[in-house]
Order: sequence, then C-alpha cells, then structure tokens
Amino acid sequence: MKKILNYINRNSQLKQLISIMIVLIAMMIVFSIASKYFFTKNNLLTVALQSSIIAIISIGQTLVLITGGIDLSLGSVIGFSGMLSSMFMVDGMSIPMAVILGCLIATTVGLVNGILIVYAKLPPFVVTLGTMSIVKGINLLLTNGIPVSGLPKGFIIIGGGSILGLPIPVWIMFLLTFIFHYILTKTPLGLHIYASGSNIQAAKLSGINTNITIVLVYIFSAFLASIAGIIFASRVLSGQPTAGFGYELYAVASSVIGGTSLSGGEGIITGTLIGSLIIGTLRNGLNLMGVSAFLQEVMIGCVIIVAVFIDKIKENFRK
Repeated sequence: MKKILNYINRNSQLKQLISIMIVLIAMMIVFSIASKYFFTKNNLLTVALQSSIIAIISIGQTLVLITGGIDLSLGSVIGFSGMLSSMFMVDGMSIPMAVILGCLIATTVGLVNGILIVYAKLPPFVVTLGTMSIVKGINLLLTNGIPVSGLPKGFIIIGGGSILGLPIPVWIMFLLTFIFHYILTKTPLGLHIYASGSNIQAAKLSGINTNITIVLVYIFSAFLASIAGIIFASRVLSGQPTAGFGYELYAVASSVIGGTSLSGGEGIITGTLIGSLIIGTLRNGLNLMGVSAFLQEVMIGCVIIVAVFIDKIKENFRK
C-alpha cells in the first residue's frame, strides 16, 4: 500500500484523476440520497447518454486548450452537421453518405479556424467567436429557424440504438476517448500538441511544425463536434438549427474540471471524460431534485468559475 501511495504522489496526472473521481462519486452519493430514482439502471444509462455529447466535444476542446487556444464554435458546429445531414437525407441521399458529407462540411469550420489563427495571426478567442456567430447564422438562414423534419426512421439507430445494453453514443464516447488518449500519450503528434502549448518557440526550435499541429487540433475539434451533431440529430430525428448552442461552455468546463490547463501544455483525455460525467451527473441530479432549468444554468456557471479559479491557483503554485 505504501508503494502505491508513493507512486500516486509522484504521478500528478493520476492524483488529478483520483481527485475528480472522488468528486464524481461524492456527487452520485449526494444525489442518490436526494432522489431514490438516481441509482436506477435507466437513470444511470440516461446520465451516460446525456454525458456522451458533452464528452465527445470536450475531447476536441481539450486538444485545443492544451495548445493554448480555445474553440467557441463547437456549439454551432453541432447544429451545422446535424442540420446539413438532415437536409441531405430529406433530399434523398442515403443515411451513410448524408452523415459523412455533413461531417466533412462541418469539419471545414475547424480548418478555417486553424488557418486564421496560425497564418493570419488572429487570437483564437476572436476567430472562434466569429465563426460561432457565422455558422449559427448559416444554420438559421438555411432553415429559416425551423427544424428539418421528415428524416428516415433508420437514422434514429445512431443516437437511439444500443449494443450489449449500452447506448451507441456511449460506445462512440468510449471509442473516441481511447483513440485520442492514445494519440496524446503514444504518438509524436501528441508530443507536438503538448510542446506547442508548453512553449511554442522552444517547440519550433526543436523542429516541430507547430503551425500544422495547431491547425490539426482545430480540425479534430470541429470533426468531433460534427459527430456530436449527428448523434444529437439522430436522437430527436430532426435537424435542429439551434442544437448545441451553449455547449462550448460545457466543453470548457469538462476539460478544466478534468485537469486541462487554460494556459496550455497540460491536460488528459481520461480526465476530460470524468469531467463530462460530472457535468452530466450534475444536470441529471438537479433535474431529479426539481431544480428549475434557469437555476441549473446559474449553478453550472458557478462550477465553471470555480474550475477556472482552481486552475489559476494551480498555475500560480507551479510558478
């Protein structure tokens, strides 16, 4: 036991994971006491399902934050991919082709973000705030603010189907978590992402193409948001132009709660997954307790501020 404790003390990432896991478990205990329905099988599956979209976009946000940037366009991209795929299906395109084409077009938002940030030297906050507004406007213009309906019933399998008792979006969440955890921890690209966020000048001097690295993380971010958009549209069987609005804040909160630094150079995908489950559990538990949706937004906003405050304290401590 002493050896295990010594190992944990030496491994800061493991300490971070254990800390947020304790927070998640504590929340689940509190909500199970507050509501007898919380620890039922159906409700736990609901928590996992609701957390899946947040987790998927938070993975992309984590990659961006590690490089020292931020992506505020995620929420709009969710609506963009779901709306485009829905329009393609209504026009007679097959489900697989509509999904692929919708994701590809939505992913170009990330490419535009990356190019403007890297080559035009514009601040990530300003660029992604601008593309958030542009894409949101496009969503509303193409649909006149009306959801795209009349989708084929087979489309619902993506967001409403299950495998071995687990919803398909949860499997997608776990698969993407594994893939991007592997990329960050086991590949040269992962090393380049961390290096670009830790000290971009040193990374350039060591031969890393930081421009390509940063463009790639914004492409990944938009691609993951487009997948979340497909899941969202599938669950409600319609293309909602306003789907995902505000989800970029959940992504930032999940990433920071999971140990990602807003200053760049630090973050883990598994921590982001747990952070997403914390946000999902909080929303679900408050719903079961009958807390109004308006007050929930206030409380989640407070969680975001606290998470950023803790991140700032850690940063000052490291200095």
